[in-house]
Amino acid sequence: MTLKMKSYFTGALAPGLLLFAACSGPQQKPVSHKAKQEHYSLATVHKGGLAASLRLPAQLAAYQEVNIFPKVNGYVKKVYVDIGSHVRTGDLLMTLEAPELAQSAAQAREKYAKAAAELAIDKEHYQRLLEASGTPGAISPLDLSTLKAKMDADNAVCHAEQASWQMQQTMQGYLEVRAPFNGVITDRNIHPGVLVSAAEKGVPMLELKQTDVLRLQVEVPETQAATLKQNDTVSFSLGSFPGKTMTGIISRRSDNVDTRYRNERIEIDVPNKEGRMSPGMYADVTLNTAGDTDGLIVPRTAVVSTTEGKYVLRSVANHISRINVIAGSVSGNLVQVYGALQEGDQVIAPANEDIVPSAP
Repeated sequence: MTLKMKSYFTGALAPGLLLFAACSGPQQKPVSHKAKQEHYSLATVHKGGLAASLRLPAQLAAYQEVNIFPKVNGYVKKVYVDIGSHVRTGDLLMTLEAPELAQSAAQAREKYAKAAAELAIDKEHYQRLLEASGTPGAISPLDLSTLKAKMDADNAVCHAEQASWQMQQTMQGYLEVRAPFNGVITDRNIHPGVLVSAAEKGVPMLELKQTDVLRLQVEVPETQAATLKQNDTVSFSLGSFPGKTMTGIISRRSDNVDTRYRNERIEIDVPNKEGRMSPGMYADVTLNTAGDTDGLIVPRTAVVSTTEGKYVLRSVANHISRINVIAGSVSGNLVQVYGALQEGDQVIAPANEDIVPSAP
């Protein structure tokens, strides 16, 4: 985009002062004081998007990852995987042994069997009394209702014992540790015979990561992130593969700006069927942004940066005013700014801190 430039100067020419000596003294030559001239170049503020290419550091991460901890207390009986093992969903990773769980399950099973037998007797007794009550005066209504209440109570006890037994069976199932998804074992911290506890969550037994698809994670400054959309194409290169450039599309955005660094995370899904790339690899991402069409464009030299912020110097009818701005996308010698400016305004370019604003 071409910006029109023009210049102007301000200043007053001081008249020459003729100094005359006293009547008796010799006449001195007149001294001329030249006026101080201020000369600035002006640029016109334009509105529109500013395409820019942004290079940012990024990192590959596993598409899914999980630290595997024990759900019950027990001893490690056997480990079927090691670092680098590729597993599929449901594969057996390791087995634990806990004799007390087997005993608890056996007790729960016997209690359930006892409760079921008592319920069966109650049902048989109640059915016989119900048939006998068909004969007037043979069975007391109170006896019949009492037996009915006992049968209902035993039925509830039977269901509770059944639930207890099923819970013990579930707890025993936790002695077999299985893979929750396809992936590769990236860490192993246990060996057969070691005691593991469900209460300790410090060091995991195993670490599993899905690596057939990776997430390329990059933190984008908020001014550029606002111009990106899902499915936009990006290019990236990996430090492990110098000279090779790859492309991908933006798969998702966090829609959240980190208040510490004013960045928004975006992710690009990277296929990795061959397994050449690994989580944790460093990458450089190149983003081509179209820019905000509502932004204002000025030369980079028009923006003055100080410890207090950034500003431009606007000129209106030979009067200079300071306008605070926020810088956005940069492309070549142009920068997109946001502030109390309008399209068509004139700003000084180049500008610097030595130029003092003047009141209109």
